[in-house]
Amino acid sequence: VQLVESGGGLVETGGSLGLSCAASGSILRIHSMGWYRQAPGKQRELVATLPSGGSKNYANSVKGRFTISRDNAKNTVYLQMNALKPEDTAVYYCNAIVVRDTSFVEYNYWGQGTQVTVSS
Repeated sequence: VQLVESGGGLVETGGSLGLSCAASGSILRIHSMGWYRQAPGKQRELVATLPSGGSKNYANSVKGRFTISRDNAKNTVYLQMNALKPEDTAVYYCNAIVVRDTSFVEYNYWGQGTQVTVSS
């Protein structure tokens, strides 16, 4: 299973960016998709997750500014980021919890990461 991210880049404070992540490969079912981020010198942290049939979950720091969505037919997750702040600068990683076959074992996959830089 591969997760391929797109989007990201450089934006000024207050600007907007969109990220997308498409999962491909041996996929029977995706239980959850989401986004995490890691700033220099800091641990990776949750940004937003969206379980199948579940509720959206956001970090407090992004609530009201970021929106996560999924296109289940395309195995794709999106993150719309508005009102960006310099502290949002980080490498953003896509995550998916995938069931590959009828063993129903869950596997945790990560994308390669995409840089988001917000200038002040």
